[in-house]
Amino acid sequence: QVQLVESGGGLVQAGGSLRLSCATSGRTFYALGWFRQAPGKEREFVAGSKLTFETDYADSVKGRFTISRDNAKNTVDLQMNSLKPEDTAVYYCAAGLAERLMNQYEYAYWGQGTQVTVSS
Repeated sequence: QVQLVESGGGLVQAGGSLRLSCATSGRTFYALGWFRQAPGKEREFVAGSKLTFETDYADSVKGRFTISRDNAKNTVDLQMNSLKPEDTAVYYCAAGLAERLMNQYEYAYWGQGTQVTVSS
């Protein structure tokens, strides 16, 4: 059974940093991604990474967030710097065969989510 387990969320002041991590149940996936959902809003793409080393980022996080994966450990991290109040959301790790990293419907597996709250 595939399980994705996120960790690293929390409360941080604006301008601060957090690092999220996701363990992928011992399996290596072609595509790994991070999505987020703020209250009252739809889930949106944040960042994604393929085994081919291709990465993609939402425009709103480019230059501030970095996705990295460790295929030996089967983990994917999201380093978030210069956090803003608008980054507040539940962050979800996703895994699958996505060719279009930003398309959530191409991911088969999802974590439970971890809360990130950025105070102003």
